[in-house]
Amino acid sequence: MAQVHSIIRSLLLVAALVMPAALCAQGIDRFAGDYAGSADFIYDGEMQRRDMSTTIEPTKQGFVLTWTSVSYKAEGRTKAKTYRIEFVPSARENIYQSAMKQNLFGKEVPLDPLQGEPFVWARLEGDTLSVFSLFINETGEYEIQEFHRILVDEGLALRFLRIHNGAPEKEITTLLRKQD
Repeated sequence: MAQVHSIIRSLLLVAALVMPAALCAQGIDRFAGDYAGSADFIYDGEMQRRDMSTTIEPTKQGFVLTWTSVSYKAEGRTKAKTYRIEFVPSARENIYQSAMKQNLFGKEVPLDPLQGEPFVWARLEGDTLSVFSLFINETGEYEIQEFHRILVDEGLALRFLRIHNGAPEKEITTLLRKQD
């Protein structure tokens, strides 16, 4: 009988460890897909346009987020930036750490903001997947970028914020439509 109780305790322990990861994966699965859209916004007193796309791909451990932003300059040229970050679960529920480089032991870890690199993490809360990036410049000032991707019937409602030393500098909101 003691052996049966020991086996049941072991099974419950395994279930307790595996189920939260499975629930998080199900949450991320709802966001999976390709999304695209554009936004018009005012920055530095002038109207600007930006095309944006996002791809969210669940993985065995977490997810990969890829996004592209295309800016249109007044003189007619365009500037495209693409970012791709893998996220894995952290020790905290629904918070993911970025896996942007390997440490000495081959483990994927976040970058170091004190070395001028962005520190990036993600949070899954209900229908919102938020990604935060912290940058610290050479004088110790900081910038935080927030990307909130909210599930809606048409795709993702995107809200981007850039905050420099506590003061909002830029805000962009748009709808990214799910691509077939």
